[in-house]
Amino acid sequence: MPAQRSIVICGGAFAGLALAVALRQGLGPDIPVIVADPALSQRPSRDPRATAIVAACRRLFETLGVWGQVAPTAQPITDMVVTDSKLEDATRPVFLTFAGNVAPGEPFAHMVENRYLIDALAARAGAEGVELRATAVSSFASRPDGVAVTLADGTEIDASLLVAADGARSKLRERAGIATHGWDYDQSGIVVTVGHEREHHGRAEEHFLPAGPFAILPLTGNRSSLVWTETRKDAARITALNEEEFHAELEQRFGLHLGEIKALDKPRAFPLGYFVARSFIAERLALIGDAAHVIHPIAGQGLNMGLKDVAALAEVVVDAARLGMDLGQADVLERYQRWRRFDTMAMGVATNSLNFLFSNESTLLRTVRDIGLGLVDRAPPLKSMFIRQAAGLSGEVPRLLKGEAL
Repeated sequence: MPAQRSIVICGGAFAGLALAVALRQGLGPDIPVIVADPALSQRPSRDPRATAIVAACRRLFETLGVWGQVAPTAQPITDMVVTDSKLEDATRPVFLTFAGNVAPGEPFAHMVENRYLIDALAARAGAEGVELRATAVSSFASRPDGVAVTLADGTEIDASLLVAADGARSKLRERAGIATHGWDYDQSGIVVTVGHEREHHGRAEEHFLPAGPFAILPLTGNRSSLVWTETRKDAARITALNEEEFHAELEQRFGLHLGEIKALDKPRAFPLGYFVARSFIAERLALIGDAAHVIHPIAGQGLNMGLKDVAALAEVVVDAARLGMDLGQADVLERYQRWRRFDTMAMGVATNSLNFLFSNESTLLRTVRDIGLGLVDRAPPLKSMFIRQAAGLSGEVPRLLKGEAL
């Protein structure tokens, strides 16, 4: 049996921390797991965004022992409605509705504020004995029997495996010479938290407007998180407006069905695009999360795709350890890539197609999509299939996403 060295994870956000906890629990205390990220010094987290966590990923967090700390601040999504209209339309007819449960008492998703989840993951990682280093990975050199990792503080680590969880602009992916393919959408997603007079009752809304989807996602209390797609130019204009002007733009899209509304934080715009790494692996290196793929938020699957990477890579590595294999050897990493790359490409194609279908003013396409939405709404088996797909419970599901320990 080969001597197992450390596993180094570059990136201390959701994917990196979740992977560290999963590996530590699955491998036991004999193999050091190290997370390196300068952002680890910023605790508690101040991230104002919120994220939809689908049922499969909630099971992962529950299995890792994290969900109990997050659940009191998580908002179940009890149902969802989809509309398709023009901005000036007086009413927005509902074309599609989804009940919110994948199983009795289990919603298909929860809305979680990022800061609570990041802090809970960091605390669990520390309690499990993961080494948290508030510094970056400055360089690495792979060789057949290991990878030499150098941190920015001068620490040198002899590792079996290096994991890039360092985001869409991954330095590790770039240094490994892994190209990406994809495109820019010339769209931005405006993110803002809104307070409203009436209760949302856990209902999520997705309004397909000509510029792109306008999603209202419920948070605890009388609050909702918005993900609002506009062209890059219009998003820059809207986020630069003063408070009164921004409120007018917001009210025109949000409506008054929840009473008076008010932006609770400063709106921010994030450029939207699609890219997938041409390989999810290199010698002694695995990519996860945004380092491997970025997709359009139209289906709310971005973070959840990264957590599927986490579950698959953790299972592959733990299984290899039990067989006495070298954790970073090529066939171990190839199994991870085979498991995740096809699913990622399929989701990328689906979100790209949805964005094309719904982010335009074509009368013909609008008629086609509205007929399609109506047919789905009248076909319960088809709706059930879509709910299970959206909840991350279809296909070959890793054990952690089923709620099973490694």
